[in-house]
Formats: sequence, C-alpha cells, structure tokens
Amino acid sequence: MSRDAEKTNRRMLRARDAMDHAYARPLDVPTLARIALVSEAHFARTFRATFGETPHRYLQRRRVERAMFLLRDTDRSVTDICFQVGFGSPGTFSRTFRDIVGRSPRTYRKEARAAREAREAAAAKGVPTCFTMAWTRPSA
Repeated sequence: MSRDAEKTNRRMLRARDAMDHAYARPLDVPTLARIALVSEAHFARTFRATFGETPHRYLQRRRVERAMFLLRDTDRSVTDICFQVGFGSPGTFSRTFRDIVGRSPRTYRKEARAAREAREAAAAKGVPTCFTMAWTRPSA
C-alpha cells in the first residue's frame, strides 16, 4: 500500500471514529470532511470507496445499532431512544430502523424481550445457552 493510500485510510478512519463516538450529535459531511482534513466531495467519495457505504448511511446504521441495544436493555420509550441516539423525528427513526433491521422498533423490542425470556426459562431448566440462542434466533 502506498503512503498516500495509507494516509487517506487513516483520515477516513479518523472521521469514522468521530461518528462512532459522537453518533448522537448532528454530524454532516462538511464537519466530517474537516475532521478528515479533505474537501467535502473528496470525503464523501473516498469514504464510500473505503467503507462501502455513504457517511450518512454509516451514521444511521450506528445510531440504529445503539437504539437496538437501548430497546433491548432499557424501558425507555421509543421516542426517548429516538432522540437520544440522534434522530430528529420519531417517523424518520422508525422508517430508518425498519429499513435496517427489518421490523419496527416496537416489534423489535417485543421480540427481543420474548427471546430473552425464552433463554432465561431454558437456562433455568438446564438447557445449554448455545441451543437456546440458536432456537430463538430470528430467521432472515
């Protein structure tokens, strides 16, 4: 790998790391391009070539991943989670969540809780966790 390619990759990683850590804040291409020390057009084009998705889609996916955790492990409302992870409206959050996960946030929460309860009940009966995880895994 050439020095220029290595330098470009490092800059893209710097911007991606910023998205990973500040996913809930409003991050746009101009801000991320400044972090990567490149022009906006170059940043958008290079980010997609490097990571296989646009910066906007990557940020949405990170926000949805965090929302999935919060939906599984907290009792906060879907609306609260929507704003906590950085979405501006519950409608956009629900639509994006469904696009990425394949079901609505409420359905995901219900299924995740049912799966957890099934795992806990099976563990209480002595069934190995690996069997329970495979049995309750959603089919794609």
